[in-house]
Amino acid sequence: MDTKDLQNSDSVHDEQQNIEVNSKTNEIDNLDLKQEKEEDSNSVQEAPEKEIEKSNEAETEVESSVDEKETERVVIDYTTLSREELVSELLKLIDNQPINDIRKDVEAIKASFYKKQKVLNEELRKQFLSEGGIIEDFAPVESPIEEELKDLFKRYRRLKAEFNRKQEKDKEGNLEKKYEIIEELKIIVTKDESIGDTFKEFKELQNRWKEIGQVPQQKLKDLWNTYHHHVEKFYDFININKELRDLDLKKNLEIKKDLCEKAEKLSEEKSVVTAFKTLQKFHSQWREIGPVPNEDRDVVWERFKEATRVINKKHQDYFKNLKDEQKGNLDRKEKLCEQAEEIASKVLSSHKEWIVETEAIIELQKEWRTIGFAPKKDNNKIYARFRNACDGFFGKKRDFYVQNKEHQDVNMQKKIALCEKAESLQHSTDWKETTRELIDLQKEWKEVGPVSRKQSDKIWKRFRAACDNFFNKKSEYYSNIDQEYDKNLKLKLDLIEKVKSYEFTDDPSQNFEALKDLHEEFSEVGFVPYKIKDKIQNDFREELNKQFDKLKVGESERKLLKFQTRLETLHHKPKSASKIRHERDKFFNKIKKLESDIALWENNLGFFSADSKQAQEMLKDYQKKIDDARKEMTVLEEKVRMIDRSDAE
Repeated sequence: MDTKDLQNSDSVHDEQQNIEVNSKTNEIDNLDLKQEKEEDSNSVQEAPEKEIEKSNEAETEVESSVDEKETERVVIDYTTLSREELVSELLKLIDNQPINDIRKDVEAIKASFYKKQKVLNEELRKQFLSEGGIIEDFAPVESPIEEELKDLFKRYRRLKAEFNRKQEKDKEGNLEKKYEIIEELKIIVTKDESIGDTFKEFKELQNRWKEIGQVPQQKLKDLWNTYHHHVEKFYDFININKELRDLDLKKNLEIKKDLCEKAEKLSEEKSVVTAFKTLQKFHSQWREIGPVPNEDRDVVWERFKEATRVINKKHQDYFKNLKDEQKGNLDRKEKLCEQAEEIASKVLSSHKEWIVETEAIIELQKEWRTIGFAPKKDNNKIYARFRNACDGFFGKKRDFYVQNKEHQDVNMQKKIALCEKAESLQHSTDWKETTRELIDLQKEWKEVGPVSRKQSDKIWKRFRAACDNFFNKKSEYYSNIDQEYDKNLKLKLDLIEKVKSYEFTDDPSQNFEALKDLHEEFSEVGFVPYKIKDKIQNDFREELNKQFDKLKVGESERKLLKFQTRLETLHHKPKSASKIRHERDKFFNKIKKLESDIALWENNLGFFSADSKQAQEMLKDYQKKIDDARKEMTVLEEKVRMIDRSDAE
């Protein structure tokens, strides 16, 4: 069974793991929002504190979405590439792409490479076993291309570690820069400058603060509290002109209203994940915007908070539904495992049984591929369970056919020996003794088990040719005995008249046995003159069939009686052996076709529910087809046995 449907599940499961992170983010959201609503101050200088708290909240949400960004990365379908192409693609990624953005690609390349490597190792193992090796001695040799892949993985891990170290170092550097700005804030309140120059310097410090990147998460709260404290001291010291302050507050209000509109429009976004990620960016922007007028502060924040709540709710519902769907997929896959394990535990002893159960296993595998992913913690386990059941079944099947092939080889040697004996007798003129010996050989032939299909027809034709050669010569010899033929002719004409003039009694069973006896008596009479043998045979068959049609017996019995007369007619014609053999093959093929049809119809019965009248009618139709086919198979199988009995006589 192909496993690629399991190798692409990482992105869905990584996304699912973000549910817990996002839930924690929402808890921070709700806490900060509650604090924002409860705090109410008439002081203009308190606004920066509110903005700083909301900025802290946004900072947390941005941090929580890092894994989600990695999850949503679109990757190439690496399953279509060869091992060499996969290694080449990995080298390109490492050389040309940011090392922090290629994690999913690296994992996909690794999964695809080792899947192909597994297939190659399996082929090498089969070749090793076919050459006489012992499975315990088999050990795949690591190829140069795999060595190259491992070296690239080592390089990737080294570069990723270097990147992470550098990122942490950069955050520490950013922390130092922000504390330097705080130190400068402390100083500007002591300078003896004009208000305009001082305010300009303050704005420059604020811009520099915004431009500096992320800092270590554990230092974030203390940093913002310190920054807020000194900004408050600056506003107290500078005593900014109220009109300038009001203008700045109104400008900030307009910017925040614009952000509210953008956040509200996110509810129209089709992709829940895209909307959530965009919202994190809006929170980051909100954090950088300054305070708004006191009378508008709660209104604009409540508006932004409500837009945030809508997107967060959709995001949580999306992953909850995904979780429920994956749980349903797990239940369906467990049922398939149980069915596969039940099939694998069966003891099968015939080729026909193996064909039926193999088709059942294949159908289970097809259904498996239509089911989506199970939860990440269960996905690999449930796949391994299903794969083990399938592997166990096919392993037992291979063992069965290995043993069966040995039996077929033995049977083939027995049939070759019978052919050689029949060929040694085909030119004999000891008609009685040789006939007995050939009949014994034919009986022995039937007792020998089957041989491979490829050789079955060929070896049968060889044996049949030797037997036909003798019996054709025997028939030719007896055809010259005219006196005996004339006597037989008179007997058969009398039997035709007896059949023609037979008077039926009230007992159908007695009539049937009487006609059957006449038929057997006719069959036991020897040859008649060649020029009229077909006419005599046809006349008898015609009269007998007329009487059979009058019998009140089953249609199957009438068909078999008619076929018996026809079979004997064929035996009296030239090249009858090939015609009868052709007739037998035709019946045999028809039996196989009926077996296939019955299996298909019985399988179809399982798809109908008897809840509706229409379904009940369809069930009856299919059942009638099955019953009629079984009756026809019974007649055909009896005809085959009649041919085989006639061959042995």
